[in-house]
Amino acid sequence: MLNVSCLHTAQSNIAVFEAARRALRLDDVMLKHRVRSDLLLAAERTGRATPEILAQTADELVAVGSGAHAVLLTCSTLGPAVPLAALRLDIPVFRVDQALAEEATRNGGLVVALCAVGTTIAPSRAIFGAAAMMNGATVEVRLVPGAWDLFKAQRERDYWQAIAEAADSAADEGATVALTQASMAGAVGVARSRPLASPTVGLAAIVAAGRAAAERRQRTEQAGLP
Repeated sequence: MLNVSCLHTAQSNIAVFEAARRALRLDDVMLKHRVRSDLLLAAERTGRATPEILAQTADELVAVGSGAHAVLLTCSTLGPAVPLAALRLDIPVFRVDQALAEEATRNGGLVVALCAVGTTIAPSRAIFGAAAMMNGATVEVRLVPGAWDLFKAQRERDYWQAIAEAADSAADEGATVALTQASMAGAVGVARSRPLASPTVGLAAIVAAGRAAAERRQRTEQAGLP
């Protein structure tokens, strides 16, 4: 059994990632969930993820990594904390939108990355921009107006509808559309354009990395190496 620890900033993302695990048929994978909504709320209050907030996030990632084979951060706003945590852990630590950025930009062209909350714009622009440079794509990061207010009001269907409309509009421009936040994944089933979402892509990536790391560790132990 492969144990993957997930750090969320929204309680609803637990169900999202359990659904992704089932969709990927990862019956031999156990997800351990930890929710720290206060970290995202702090970033919203300050308008960004400050160094202090990122340090707290890194501490939490290290803590949930105890006993796990891999760690997945599912909050795009806090993504820059992953490199800080990776320095302190000997297991893979991924941000969920890394694999999404690579997938969305793979074929070049125009990529529109949609965000629901303003604090996600800067980290999304950075990670999608880096992937675009590697793959010869052009990226635009756009905020879906009013979407986050709908999410916080627990108007889930309205939230997804707003995102779906933005995704369809961008797709009509000829863009590949990526939904940067895991909470946006429900819009895939609503949108005509079938945008890319992070949960299944990100979970598949961390599971593959966790399995590879576990196999390397097992080979090392069998060889009697320190």
